[in-house]
Amino acid sequence: MKKIGFFFMLIMSLLSCEDVIDVALETSEPRLVIDAGLNWFKGTSGQEQHIRLSLTAPFYDADVPPATGATVYVTDTFNNRFDFIEENGTGIYINDAFIPRIDGLYFLTVIYDDETYTASGQLESVSPIEFVEQNDNGGFAGDETELEAYYTDPLGIENYYLFEFINTANNTRSLEVYDDEFTDGNQIFAFYADENLKANDIVEIRNFGISNQFYEFMNILLQQTDEEQGDPFEVQPATVRGNCINETNPENYPLGYFRLSEASVFIYEVE
Repeated sequence: MKKIGFFFMLIMSLLSCEDVIDVALETSEPRLVIDAGLNWFKGTSGQEQHIRLSLTAPFYDADVPPATGATVYVTDTFNNRFDFIEENGTGIYINDAFIPRIDGLYFLTVIYDDETYTASGQLESVSPIEFVEQNDNGGFAGDETELEAYYTDPLGIENYYLFEFINTANNTRSLEVYDDEFTDGNQIFAFYADENLKANDIVEIRNFGISNQFYEFMNILLQQTDEEQGDPFEVQPATVRGNCINETNPENYPLGYFRLSEASVFIYEVE
């Protein structure tokens, strides 16, 4: 019995030993992150817009530091200038007099830490979401609720779409991008499945018209991130660069994207 007790105590002592390993990760100078998605939702004036500036942070940091004190403005081909004013040191810059025009060209300028960043883009139109169909026996195991958001793609025009499904019950988001290479001119649908959806949950479905360039950008980004988290600008295995450039110091390039979209919204209550 003494031998059995000795070996039992020895095993327990080995199992209870834990070594704390500090992983030394490489760090680099913070880069500017430009989250500049200007959206003109159907049925609104599109005047209220915001741009968010932040900085990259070390892997283990929980907070995303805002980029404060920047000068931010957007111009168009009609010599309009829209100044975006920071809100209380948050890194969120707001303009309430923006003028959206379908197919209009716009130019972003950000001056931060004595460096000038620029980007340009066209405001892309979008097809409205017409209706939603629900399937309660979706997924491989038949235990997921599936939603199909239908829209009609315009004939003879290359179109690209960003769909966002927001489960308002738990504020989770899912992102998907689509093109019309094989569906030009047809009524088609965007797809969303969630095993946690239940009756009376509200899902907000948004469809954004996007450019071919942004479609390719998001397609790569979504393959590298967990889109269920709803934040495509989290840490990625490899750096995916957007359309913003640093005019002052090209090597200190920013992350993020300047995008302009017409958007359609459909509010669906789960049955």
